[in-house]
Amino acid sequence: MGNSSSSAPPTPDTSASGAASAVETRGIEPVPDHERGGRVRELLPTWVAANISVLLLTMGAGLVVFNELNLWQILLVGLCSSVVSYGMVGAVSVSGKWGGAPGLMLSRATFGVRGNYFPGAILWVARFGWETINAVTGAYAILTVLDLLFGVRSNSALIAVTLLAFVACTFLVSGMGRKVLAVCNTWSTYLFGAFSVLVLGYLITHVDWDAVFSRPAGSTSLLIAGIGMIAAGGISWVPSGPDFTRYLPHRASGRKIVGTTVSGAAVVVVPMVAMGAVMAVVTPGLASAGDPVSFLGDVLPTWLAVPYLITALAGMLLINSLSMYSAGFTAQTMGVKLPRALAVSVNAVISLVGGAFLMLVAKSFLGSFITFLTLLAVSFSAWIGVYAVDMARRRRRTVRYDADGLMDTGRTSRYWYVGGFCWQAMAAWGTALVAGACFTKVEWFTGPLAATWIGRNGLGWAATIVLAAALFALLPAPRENAPKTEAEEPIREPARAD
Repeated sequence: MGNSSSSAPPTPDTSASGAASAVETRGIEPVPDHERGGRVRELLPTWVAANISVLLLTMGAGLVVFNELNLWQILLVGLCSSVVSYGMVGAVSVSGKWGGAPGLMLSRATFGVRGNYFPGAILWVARFGWETINAVTGAYAILTVLDLLFGVRSNSALIAVTLLAFVACTFLVSGMGRKVLAVCNTWSTYLFGAFSVLVLGYLITHVDWDAVFSRPAGSTSLLIAGIGMIAAGGISWVPSGPDFTRYLPHRASGRKIVGTTVSGAAVVVVPMVAMGAVMAVVTPGLASAGDPVSFLGDVLPTWLAVPYLITALAGMLLINSLSMYSAGFTAQTMGVKLPRALAVSVNAVISLVGGAFLMLVAKSFLGSFITFLTLLAVSFSAWIGVYAVDMARRRRRTVRYDADGLMDTGRTSRYWYVGGFCWQAMAAWGTALVAGACFTKVEWFTGPLAATWIGRNGLGWAATIVLAAALFALLPAPRENAPKTEAEEPIREPARAD
């Protein structure tokens, strides 16, 4: 089975006396087996809500304007990017029900209790950027609604107020924990889905479809690059996947976890990217607009644009809340001595400062966003490659993750390895991270291998995953501080639970 024990007593969130509490108080400590419950299908609203963002419309428009793809190619991009990126999210999420702990906590078993600080720090910083982008998009949505309804024009003071309001709401929801998030995700999914159908219906009846379908196909290289660009958002969720499956029982089907995760993402990503592409045919300038939201007021009538933006605003708030929820665990794993709800405040402050810079100082939101996505994919990919191989090795063990070992950060920890570092994992991760950067080209940096086939096609993230996995698999297998016979004894749980 997964955990052999748990070093933490039940918390008010899950104990009998606090079952009705809305605020989750459990931190990074693994969830004991007797507190596991729920069904895999409950993950569906989570991954639907994680993709409710008008940024997908802007990115779909970019595939038309900059990548010069036609509608059929863009549908293919949306589908492939969902399967690839959220397939990885689902696969890594399985380790959450194995160990009952957040992803970056389980990562201690892969990199060592000290070694985990290095990839953890990079992933934490990358999450700051993602939360900042979401906060800016949410603030722009509020500004657009105020403009459409009341004719209120944006200014520096109003930008600061709307940004603060969005971040404050995000902090409140994420601090409440998984129960509140689950309820909000479900209702947001219903509302946004209903209004998205209305938008789609409007486009069907008002768009020049001859112009849409007459566009020639773009190049294969730009098609592949488009898949990588859209997939980058999903890749950023991979280390957070276990955070949302840690309360599932061991018997939960791993295949269903993957299938539900991919389905939840694809049902939003594919139509949103396609709608953005159709809008770009009508209004080509929207892909290079000064902000990622205001174009909806030009494409849609006010009676539809306003409620659609309001529901999308709720979705973006939930995306950021999910991200901050996971970031709270990351902060605790990195040694921040605060309860999870308060640890979230660190990310809230940083996203507020970063958002103010993007909205008041940066000249191009879209350029900054594409640069961020490119670097985001590479920074997460090195961790993914190493962690995936480690998961494959643990699949056949009796004790996949030891709860006491995860919580113990001293020399007695099962995951101390050599000086607190798993040198094999660290070497594979570091080498792949540098290689991935070499294939990367962004506005202010061009790697020495960016002109190669991998670099030109935007596949630096894929090369990073493959290289990290191959190196870690070829290096000698790490030895944990536990009896060898226990670590290698075949598991006895049904195969379907993997």
